[in-house]
Amino acid sequence: MLQLMRFFAAIAKRTSEWCAPSSPLLLRGIAALPLAGIALAANEAPAPAPPIDHVVLLYQENHSFDNLFGEFPGADGIPKATAAGVQVDRFGLPYQRLPPVQEGQSADRRFPRHLPNYPFPLLSYVSLRDAIPDPIHSFYRNQLQIAGGVNSGYVAWGTTGALPMGYYGTDRLPIYRIAQEYTVLDHFFQAAFGGSFLNHMWLVAAQTPSWAHPPADWVAEPVFDEDGHFVGLRRDGRITPDGYVVGTVEGASAPHRPSTPTDQLLPPLSMPTIGDRLSEAGVSWAWYSGGWRDAVAGRPAPTFQFHHQPFAYFARYGPESRERTLHLKDESDFLADLQSDRLPSVCFVKPLGIQSEHPGYSNVEEGQKHIVSLIRAIQASRYWPHCVILLTYDEYGGFWDHLPPPRGDRWGPGTRIPAVLISPYSEKGGVDHHVYDTTSFLRFLEWRFGLPPLANRDAAATNLLEALRLPKQQP
Repeated sequence: MLQLMRFFAAIAKRTSEWCAPSSPLLLRGIAALPLAGIALAANEAPAPAPPIDHVVLLYQENHSFDNLFGEFPGADGIPKATAAGVQVDRFGLPYQRLPPVQEGQSADRRFPRHLPNYPFPLLSYVSLRDAIPDPIHSFYRNQLQIAGGVNSGYVAWGTTGALPMGYYGTDRLPIYRIAQEYTVLDHFFQAAFGGSFLNHMWLVAAQTPSWAHPPADWVAEPVFDEDGHFVGLRRDGRITPDGYVVGTVEGASAPHRPSTPTDQLLPPLSMPTIGDRLSEAGVSWAWYSGGWRDAVAGRPAPTFQFHHQPFAYFARYGPESRERTLHLKDESDFLADLQSDRLPSVCFVKPLGIQSEHPGYSNVEEGQKHIVSLIRAIQASRYWPHCVILLTYDEYGGFWDHLPPPRGDRWGPGTRIPAVLISPYSEKGGVDHHVYDTTSFLRFLEWRFGLPPLANRDAAATNLLEALRLPKQQP
């Protein structure tokens, strides 16, 4: 009874805060637009000769912070969840017991049929090497799961029963030792609600793309109450009613499945990207993707994900363009460049699906061992003394997290995700509590290389610099 009283008190408090007029649930806001005529924070001059020459993003898939790092010492993790761990059904009533873990239409027999209504340890039932079902993680459902900041809808608005409430033992993860050696960012949120496509777009452009004439049956039908609050779905969809792309689509100028109809391919995009900004400033960069070379040659690996290649959706990086040749590369080229002293100043590394930790077609152990090998290779290179590595995930993958996202705009931020800052200049064994989102990585690049912001969100984002301890510069 005491737990239920605390739960309903938490609902009242968090809903009133998170659903205020500037809440992300008020979906009648406008899209994030490029900045014009305002002071640009990123134009502030960086510290003289900052000792950072190379910045590397390692971009994994589909886990919330609590799902992987909920037991990390010193972090805001599962022990602090209290009432936020209780899930309610679509009528707002707490489950007596969580529904069975589902895979498709069948119960996953590895898990008990009736788990307590609270987070549970996945490793009691599966290993780090086991694939698990893939929880749904869409733009609209993510907001319904966050439930006004109470985070009580992950089961009700999911498709895998109790699975979103499962978490891994943090000290059993291959990445745990490295996380202990450097700095865990425990208030790092995905930039946008929902899934991989949209969050990859926000990583490179800090905006949501639009589509003038999308397939009509892809348009969502959200339900609003009389106050304009988003409260449900008549139909989930990849496109908002006003034409913004928030779900998985393939691109006309990107590698795509030959079987995809032409009218289902997103036309080439033209909004500015961080790649454009870097190139215009004369800063070398590359997006390294596992399986890219084979995909471009028309023989994609079974787990190559076409919608994880954000730059390829843009006209500037279209087929046969010089920009594509210069900047879009295979992951194998990353190790070759690292070992041949050709490493660009900014590197985005996107592993092949089977090494990405994505539920359904990957597993945590294989994906994290691959990431550890990349980190150790960087540390063994000549670039390490002046390098910053951010290991993070594109989005939450449908998994619960107890911490409410900060109030933002129409698009996000969404659920909290794992992030570790790895550098000779990060605090050893530290936990940084600053509030970041995916666009904080853009903000850091803009600071380091003197770039103008792409849009409002990255201009206002907390700089990852806050988690570094740079030596004081001589005047």
